Amino acid sequence: MPTIRTAYGTTASERRALLALAIGTLCACGPAVRTPYVRPDVTLPVAWQATAPDGAVTVDAWWRRFDDAALDAAIDAVLARNNDLAAATIRVRRAQLQADLARNQFVPAVSAGVNSGISRSLDHGGPSSRSNSASLSVSYEVDLWGRLGSERDAAVWEALATEQDREATAIALVGTTARLYWELAYLNQRLAASRMSIEVARRTLDFVRVQYRAGAVSALEVSDAEQNLASQEASDASLQQQRIETRNAWAILFDGPPGEIGVDPQDLPDGELPAIDAGLPADLLARRPDLRAAELRLRASLANADATRASYYPRLTLTGSAGGSSVSLGDVLANPVGSLGAGLALPFLQFNQMRLSTQVSESQYAEAVVGFRQTLYQALADVDNALAARLTQAERARLLEASLVAALKSERLYEVRYKAGAVALRAWLDAQERRRAAEIALAENRLARLDNQVSIYQALGGDATIAERLAGEG
Repeated sequence: MPTIRTAYGTTASERRALLALAIGTLCACGPAVRTPYVRPDVTLPVAWQATAPDGAVTVDAWWRRFDDAALDAAIDAVLARNNDLAAATIRVRRAQLQADLARNQFVPAVSAGVNSGISRSLDHGGPSSRSNSASLSVSYEVDLWGRLGSERDAAVWEALATEQDREATAIALVGTTARLYWELAYLNQRLAASRMSIEVARRTLDFVRVQYRAGAVSALEVSDAEQNLASQEASDASLQQQRIETRNAWAILFDGPPGEIGVDPQDLPDGELPAIDAGLPADLLARRPDLRAAELRLRASLANADATRASYYPRLTLTGSAGGSSVSLGDVLANPVGSLGAGLALPFLQFNQMRLSTQVSESQYAEAVVGFRQTLYQALADVDNALAARLTQAERARLLEASLVAALKSERLYEVRYKAGAVALRAWLDAQERRRAAEIALAENRLARLDNQVSIYQALGGDATIAERLAGEG
């Protein structure tokens, strides 16, 4: 075969070799655009400012340690039926599909078509002519600089972050369920105590009225006793409204209409709360899904920045097509014609736009770094605050119990002294009010301690069994 030379003195084989060398050089430069991820520097505390001196830590399925079958069943049900969690699951699936689309860019794009037409001159008439054609084409973009890889990585990181968002939703949902469950118990307990107080107020009013008819007391004492009873009944009505609202919130939590609830606890648990170890490591926060999501999105932001830079580098696209045409549809593929081609785009010529776009993506990554640090430090503060509140509420419980004992004793003494005529009715009624206030404060403290237990559980990163369950359902 004779050697064919171009006008520049190179053979066709030499040109192919030069093209292959150029493509190889471009491919070798590809990894230079990928930026390795380095976790931002953060400062972790050596120890928490407030720690409890007792016990061993456990945050897995923490609610089961209360030995409350109704609470266990409620949390299992809410994880299966809640709308917020269902929406979070849909978002996870959407993010996974977006990641699949990004991966699909590495697969050659294939298209095919069949055309058939008839034409005829409108000016001169004459016979019509038919034309038929069929074509198949394939195109593939060579990822020279890692742009497609960076876009794929960003989509994958975002999908993983969305899974962490779903786990965070589940953790928050468990906490909300436990809090509403205990709030229902608290309100029922308060209503029971309120009915007892109303009964005491009625007996007091009856006793005062008997004394009034006997001339032992004035109308002032009767008015005080009536006011005391009316005040207790008004407080009871307010508690009933709070219970209705809490019951409706509970029903909606389970994707049900207001008013339908499956449980109605009557009393707050009065046992010892689960212990917290004094040596909790800060590394335990690594299980928090919001922190994991923040770091995953940080990595996605870095990948997006790489993709933005790489998008202004030359792009090499390889194409191939095959097809044929004929006046007869059956002979379209009788004489097929094939072609191969390569295209090189040069977007870096838009230098100013490239510079600005790159700076925007880099600023987004810098913002993500700051956001990750802020999320981590807020998580550390959440743990420290929850541990400090645990100690504070435990001390308040001890003092409030002593206050209630004193209030009960004072009420009994004032009752005896009033019936003996030693003190006025108002002193006895005030003693009753102090006893009621002490009972309410102790119940509120118990509810606050239970809420604090949820806060510690959430601050420490939730429950590993929830993550396993969501992974099984996904």
